[in-house]
Amino acid sequence: MRKGRKSNVENRKSKKNMKLKASKEFEVRFSEVDSMKIVWHGSYALYFEDAREAFGAKYGLRYMDIIGNGYYAPLVDLRFNYKKPLLYGHKARVEITYRNTEAAKIIFDYEIFDVEDNSLIATGYSIQVFLDLQYQLVWTNPDFYVEWKKKNNMLNN
Repeated sequence: MRKGRKSNVENRKSKKNMKLKASKEFEVRFSEVDSMKIVWHGSYALYFEDAREAFGAKYGLRYMDIIGNGYYAPLVDLRFNYKKPLLYGHKARVEITYRNTEAAKIIFDYEIFDVEDNSLIATGYSIQVFLDLQYQLVWTNPDFYVEWKKKNNMLNN
């Protein structure tokens, strides 16, 4: 094999390890905290939502793209794991990573970091499924999603 060229096995491994990521910085607003000035747990769902929108904008998987292709993608599982408090006025960054799966699902992993010291504040994940426009569960990956996966080297060969 010529120097600098990867073998088919190496190419498959690098595709398998390829990650699609996005991030968004934010400052904690007063409306997002409780009486202790700690971010209220419900606000984390909004931070994760902001990350999903940033990811969609970066990689062409916006909610309106999904709807425009004849599907909805509701959340069916949303988890948080808190590591340390996030306080009013703090600046944070939410990072989102696409978790590839063969199932007809969209799965994301999240990490929230303190911008000042880069300490980990929270982790979590979300799972979305596909519904058709009559709200029926879709068991196979929609064609547009298969094409999106191809474009982003996410199909398992």
